[in-house]
Amino acid sequence: MERWQVIAIIIGLYLGVTLAIGLISGRRASKSVQGYVAGDRDFGLLVMYFVLGASLFSAFAFLGGPGWAYSRGAAAFYILCYGVLGIAPYFFIGPKAAALGRRHGYVTQAQLICGRFPSRTLSLMIATLTVLAFIPYITLQMRGAGIVIEAVTEGHIPLWAGSAVAYGVVTIYVLFSGVTAVGWTNTFQGLFMLTIAWTLGLYLPISLYGGVGDMFTRILAERPELLSLPGLTASGEPWSWGGYSSAIIVSGVGLMMWPHLFMKAFTARSDDTVRRTVVLFPTFQLFLIPVFLIGFAGVLYPESPSSSDFILPFMVLNADLPAIVVGLFCAGALSASMSTGDALMHAAASVTVEDGIRPFKSLTDLQRRRLIQGIVLVVGAIAYFFAITEGVSLVVLLLTSYGIICQLAPPIVAALYWRRATTAGAIAGFAAGSATAAFFFISGYLGTNLRPFDLHEGLLGLLVHVPVLIVVSLLTQPQPQQHREAFTAAQQA
Repeated sequence: MERWQVIAIIIGLYLGVTLAIGLISGRRASKSVQGYVAGDRDFGLLVMYFVLGASLFSAFAFLGGPGWAYSRGAAAFYILCYGVLGIAPYFFIGPKAAALGRRHGYVTQAQLICGRFPSRTLSLMIATLTVLAFIPYITLQMRGAGIVIEAVTEGHIPLWAGSAVAYGVVTIYVLFSGVTAVGWTNTFQGLFMLTIAWTLGLYLPISLYGGVGDMFTRILAERPELLSLPGLTASGEPWSWGGYSSAIIVSGVGLMMWPHLFMKAFTARSDDTVRRTVVLFPTFQLFLIPVFLIGFAGVLYPESPSSSDFILPFMVLNADLPAIVVGLFCAGALSASMSTGDALMHAAASVTVEDGIRPFKSLTDLQRRRLIQGIVLVVGAIAYFFAITEGVSLVVLLLTSYGIICQLAPPIVAALYWRRATTAGAIAGFAAGSATAAFFFISGYLGTNLRPFDLHEGLLGLLVHVPVLIVVSLLTQPQPQQHREAFTAAQQA
């Protein structure tokens, strides 16, 4: 049997186990929309920890992270920064959202926002923005899966086929089991990818350089620019501090604003579960350390991959590892991709129905669930199309999505903490911030960088969003006191 065939068998076994876990776990949940979208609000600490950690650290971390460490050096450290900063506000916001969810039956972010700022228009705007942000994020996961499978099977399974097989499995268990499958498969996948990442992250520097310290000593001597903050840009020029710091701010603000992460507050068994998850979450950042070590291990390697995003599979294939080990590595990389992709596909479909369709059309519980399942297929198909045609860096795809999704932060904070905020202010701010972010993104995409100080377009959007929300709210009629007090009481219930 050829080497690539052994690897393909191991990949197949891993996918089979993941599918079984996803389908079996789904039997525990009720057949209602609340069961499908919020897991009957019964996630404990273990599942919450891994569903947040594994959902966040995805193909961008397993492939894009090493790719940036390899090509841009210290620039990759921005990922470590925002992961710790971004989770902190959830300690306060998460329990409030969970209380509102239990009181009013919320299962999505927009339902919470529009519970405070009643508006079908705002609900539709949030749903549209969310899906637009999700598509490149899901595309990233599918490309990541395809890249790894194509590399380790020596091209016998091309990117398009690898992505299709891996996400065929994801689609099946999300389709039939909803968020419960996402939770339990993420727990399995999180444990698996942590084990593989640490094993490879220590093995490669030791085998190539004699140790981690020796590796960095050589890099410091031969490529010192890679170890100096803030690192390099894609073109090899020094990354500006404006670009570096704004990437951290945008990613930190947007981290828990991702609906597939924020919505997990509605699945938690209790408020204490949310708080304990936040306290433990930074430990998941340890996953990034071996991933970066793998990228740095390739810096002085005599050969180079066709793309920096390929550095991890490239190093594995050139390290003369047994086929079984390579197969397990591939399974670990697939864990990173699939553990985020399943949550994204589930959330995208849930948001589309609950926030984009339901406010305009009366649906039964069964109709809502079936419509969500149908949209899972549609979202998956659209992302797959872009996955097999897109050639942009994986981390660039992620940063683009963060620029869009961080616009959800101001209305969330205003809904929970500012009584004087109004529906008109929320709509105006959201529209102005989103339009600003889109304008600067499109101008950069067309080759005209109009961003002052090289700031990220998402931060520029927030700089417009917040003042507009405040000014329009102060200029418009305050909401009825009864409505505000009812919302506040629900947070304290």
